[in-house]
Amino acid sequence: MKYQSMRESNKVQQYMMQMRPVLRKHALFSDGTKDYRTPPEPKENDTVTIRFRTARNNVDNVWVCTGTERYGMHLSEWDETFDYYAVEITLGTRPFRYYFEIISGHLICRYDRFGVTQDIRNNYLFQIVPGFSTPDWAKGAIMYQIMVDRFYNGDKTNDVLDREYFYIRTLSERVPEEEWGKPPKDFSVGEFYGGDIEGVRQKLDYLSDLGVEVIYFNPIFVSPSNHKYDIQDYDHIDPHLGKIVEDKGELLTEGERDNRKATRYSCRVTNQRNLKASNDFFADFVKEVHARGMKIILDGVFNHCGSFNCWMDRERIYEDKEGFELGAFVSKESPYRSYFNFKEEGSGWPRENYEGWWGHDTLPKLNYEGSKALYQDILRIAKKWVSEPYCCDGWRLDVAEDLGHSREFNHKFWRDFRGAVKEANPDAVILGEHYGDPREWLSGDEWDTIMNYVAFMEPLTWFLTGMEKHSDEFRPDLIGKISDFEGAMRHYMSSFMTPSLLCSMNQLSNHDHSRFLTRTNHKAGRKEYLGAAAASEGVDFGIMREAVLVQMTWPGAPTLYYGDEAGLCGFTDPDSRRTYPWGRENWELIDLHRELIRIHRENEAFRTGSFQFLDSEDQLLCYARFNREQQFVILVNNDEAERSKELNILAAGVPEEAVMSRLIVTTEKGYSLMPETYYADKGIIHVTLQGKSAVILERV
Repeated sequence: MKYQSMRESNKVQQYMMQMRPVLRKHALFSDGTKDYRTPPEPKENDTVTIRFRTARNNVDNVWVCTGTERYGMHLSEWDETFDYYAVEITLGTRPFRYYFEIISGHLICRYDRFGVTQDIRNNYLFQIVPGFSTPDWAKGAIMYQIMVDRFYNGDKTNDVLDREYFYIRTLSERVPEEEWGKPPKDFSVGEFYGGDIEGVRQKLDYLSDLGVEVIYFNPIFVSPSNHKYDIQDYDHIDPHLGKIVEDKGELLTEGERDNRKATRYSCRVTNQRNLKASNDFFADFVKEVHARGMKIILDGVFNHCGSFNCWMDRERIYEDKEGFELGAFVSKESPYRSYFNFKEEGSGWPRENYEGWWGHDTLPKLNYEGSKALYQDILRIAKKWVSEPYCCDGWRLDVAEDLGHSREFNHKFWRDFRGAVKEANPDAVILGEHYGDPREWLSGDEWDTIMNYVAFMEPLTWFLTGMEKHSDEFRPDLIGKISDFEGAMRHYMSSFMTPSLLCSMNQLSNHDHSRFLTRTNHKAGRKEYLGAAAASEGVDFGIMREAVLVQMTWPGAPTLYYGDEAGLCGFTDPDSRRTYPWGRENWELIDLHRELIRIHRENEAFRTGSFQFLDSEDQLLCYARFNREQQFVILVNNDEAERSKELNILAAGVPEEAVMSRLIVTTEKGYSLMPETYYADKGIIHVTLQGKSAVILERV
């Protein structure tokens, strides 16, 4: 009898297992947003609540698992479609890494940052670093990058003059006002168009109306080049971008082109009155920007400086100048001697042989390992510009991975840099320029986030255009290849902790690469070979509109490169640094940007909400942005032909029976805000999209 009862019991269990619904994997979800982690940025020794979503009545148990511990989760709430499991965990001071284990009958699966899996994948574990947070204002912020010389000339009295500089075999040249729209020369370090910070100030109404929340400036400190990535004086705003109140000095003659003998170099950027006036003007400018509710990010070039730098003074322009010590090139007794790595061959001085970044003698590499004074000086500068009276809101760090001479030293410096900046301004953002996987730099004690090449610009460019970001290569086989796009995005997005991902700088273009609109014409090459006109030939505005819609709905801070919104074209640097096309703007494209920025800013789910891929296919990208209050579904048809899709949207957190309304649709010809209604039946909606179009749907 006992044996028979056990057999009957086993039959009942087997029958019940057969009756259990299949595990609905698309409903499984958790991440680091506030809906699934409270608080989302916990401090040391805090108790944090972790949550996990499943389909209603679909699983038996959910566990939070680390390498050594398992925490059972309890069913804390539910609705008609989903169950939500929760557990409270008290953190310590060390990073807490975890994944989820889901049990449904005999089926066991796991869930990590990449998604559903059978394996334990250590590279994709969720991670909490107690005490790490990023500024709330930066999460999902609309940023706008400006190369000041190319934006707008608001003060003609501070323009660089013809023959004012001789630098890298080039005499400075002021581009005439009537040639503002002329493309830059192929080698254009000394070509100045006259844009300045006063010009930005005069266009603040335009930026505010567009919806910009943060201005990111390319370098604005004293420098003899138009791009200013070869800084001459870290303590002062360049008077050519700021104010010139005293104009003394002689210009170089045609015969005086040896930059080692530039003693007649115009003293406009060494004059103390001009330097003070420029700093004062900038402080007032930042106050005006802050009064409008906007922020300022500066470009920090701390791996190297310029040979003109007052610490080096290879051109000997600071000798005998008020307020400056002798440079390291001028004297072996210079207080800046240890700031650079000179080769100790012979006893002569000046010393021509010093380390340059990538071997460039115009870019002396800073010798942090050999100089505690330099180390402290740069930390002083880092604090200075985020403190009173300037109060800037953060740093973008140029070639940040190259600083120093070893990986270990690099990490040490950025940890100290973070401490200095956050002590001076706890709400400042620290954003590194970085190519490749950023995981080791985003561990919570160095950078807040990065310029997002790997998890935005590069995969999206390949998917939509098949072009490499410099326009150096065209790969038609990669256009619309969803497996490559989704695989790259899942992999690299998992390298970010959520606070870092939400403020990553998501750009379509910038000063180092071709303009995105130019990439849509599939012309591989550069201006010097193809000609300037080729950059705007055959461009595809339908694809550009798709890209902007993705940019405004993807996790991170959508960052416009000045002029992209106006239809500016250009091959890679320096052609991508053309002037803003005032009077020749593409207003339809500007209006589209304005509407998409409005949608982004009005809906918290786009700033800090969750992200989930939906059932995409080649040429058709589908994903969701959502929180518990708002759910959005985005579809992008990159095909030339019309596409229809039966799309399961339950992963977006919507009920099985839901109504979705269209907020905006872009097409080859333009865009429309005309609403359209879609009805979900058992979580499925039917959507038809024209070729080269994109749509945002909102649950109502």
